[in-house]
Amino acid sequence: MNRCVFLDRDGVINMDTGYPCRQSDLQLIDGAGNAIARLNQQGFLVIIVTNQSGVARGYFTEQDVHQFHQYISQELKTYHAHIDAFYLCPYHPDGVIETYRQDHPDRKPNPGMIERACQEWSIDRERSFLIGDRDTDIEAAKNANIQGYLFSGGNLDHFVQKILQEF
Repeated sequence: MNRCVFLDRDGVINMDTGYPCRQSDLQLIDGAGNAIARLNQQGFLVIIVTNQSGVARGYFTEQDVHQFHQYISQELKTYHAHIDAFYLCPYHPDGVIETYRQDHPDRKPNPGMIERACQEWSIDRERSFLIGDRDTDIEAAKNANIQGYLFSGGNLDHFVQKILQEF
């Protein structure tokens, strides 16, 4: 069984600039690259679980999100850091794109993305945790029976170091 750190994306890995999806939108949170490298070095899987309602709202496509994730991965290489998997939820009940207009089981606070990752990556929930910047992230962690930590900004690496003292 694998240990895993689930990370929300916008507001935890990168600045939440309002539906970021282009390379020019990427501004890594202070300490994000070092935090992910630290987690990699300590043997944790690092998996992103992110609501991306901009797809349902018609602001960008799923392909745009995948390309943005590739760019994030590329930027993290400069820190000798990597993301093991990206899970995204493109759905929203108020979406203008009919295909995506629903409250999907993957949409946080629902635990669908975490549940799928746990199954697909053989994750030990008791030795894993989630870091998010919204109450819905923490609620999703609780709904998936993993520990959740609310990140309110600052340096992500410092935040991760404090959590790792408990693990």
